Amino acid sequence: MASAFARLTAFFHRAIPVVLLLMLAVTATDGAMAQESGPANRMFVQALQLIKQADNSLDVAEEARLLKDADKLFNEIVTKYPDSALAVQLVTNQFVGDFDFYDFRARIRAMVCNEPLASLCFLHRIGEMLPPVETPIAAARWDWLSLAVAYHQIGDTGRAKEIVAPFVSAVRRGGIADSSGQDLFVARALTLMGQTQLALDITRQIADCSTRIYNLADIAKAAAWRGDLGLTNALAEEAKNFATSRGCSWELGLVAQTLLRAGKEAQARTLFLNTVETQFSKFKETRGECCPPELAVAAAEMGDATLALSLLRTVQDENPWTIPTVLGRLARRGEGAPALAYAEQVADTDTRGEAYAELIDGALKRGDSATANDLMKRLSKLADDAAGRRPGLLAQKAKAEKALYADDRWRRSFQLAINAAEKSSNFVRRDIGAPLLAALVRIETGHPMLD
Repeated sequence: MASAFARLTAFFHRAIPVVLLLMLAVTATDGAMAQESGPANRMFVQALQLIKQADNSLDVAEEARLLKDADKLFNEIVTKYPDSALAVQLVTNQFVGDFDFYDFRARIRAMVCNEPLASLCFLHRIGEMLPPVETPIAAARWDWLSLAVAYHQIGDTGRAKEIVAPFVSAVRRGGIADSSGQDLFVARALTLMGQTQLALDITRQIADCSTRIYNLADIAKAAAWRGDLGLTNALAEEAKNFATSRGCSWELGLVAQTLLRAGKEAQARTLFLNTVETQFSKFKETRGECCPPELAVAAAEMGDATLALSLLRTVQDENPWTIPTVLGRLARRGEGAPALAYAEQVADTDTRGEAYAELIDGALKRGDSATANDLMKRLSKLADDAAGRRPGLLAQKAKAEKALYADDRWRRSFQLAINAAEKSSNFVRRDIGAPLLAALVRIETGHPMLD
């Protein structure tokens, strides 16, 4: 009994110093937090006073200055006093009393619309229309990735990284997949943001023929736009070798386009004609679907108007995007007359408007300003007849105005496109974001968003 009591006494003698140390550590931490909280609280109160002054200001410039000063104070709280409770609440977008820091940050971002015709204001308004990203991320949302690309192209690289980073993280975790189990869009967005090596790292882990070849073709396309012909050539060969070794079929149409872009026209034509012959043979045997839409695009790239339009007729119902894509490529290859005749028969107004915009671009690239002006009249009439109810059509008008005129009149048309989108049904707003962003990127850079 005495021995047990002695052991118990010894235990407490050893344990008490440890407990005291822990209590001292907690007390020290509380003391540090208290020291941090004092100045952090003062800065927070100063920021709220600035926001109140901004709310009462009638001058837009003064309101913006006051809000930016308040934002600087919030940022200082986070950077100078990271151990304070306030910093934790701000970083995690929690309410502080009845102050909603998330809403305040949204208000700061919306300040770009103090200049309502600025491209950054257009991006902000389009972003507000996009359906929110679900977490955890399970799908590569092309609308949000397009928004990231647009921010990068227009100059706000910080916002672009903020949007794209969670998608890249999800790819690394294996959390994003399409129906074939592979990511389809993240690498393609990254290459438009100048992250070529990261895009290739992701792409080279993909085994699926269509996804791998699409990504390689798009990375090569972006390299060609940058004038990096060495990389364009290397990726064309890589795509061809991968397609050959894996027995890819219709994807060879994409490979042919990439070879053509790399300046290997003879190889591209041979590969393309062999692919078309194989596809037609399969069609005769199976009586199924004739040909993939990518072959119609490749035929247009080769300048074979008869074959391109013949293939287009077989794929346009299921893939309406091919109509402006094929017709625009034919126009740029000098086949404007048959392309225009085809466009005139397109029933869907939005698709015909986009085809006109592509034909205008093609005419201008050929130096045919008379045809471009005639096409602009047709496109403007379509937009006028729609009475401001077709945001996609108005965006195409803006795109054509940018190509045709050396001024900023396109900005008014694009603003009208966003106005129309905001007034549309939820269904329209859900789907219009990516087309608006594609038009804006084309306007700002001269290059399309990837197909």
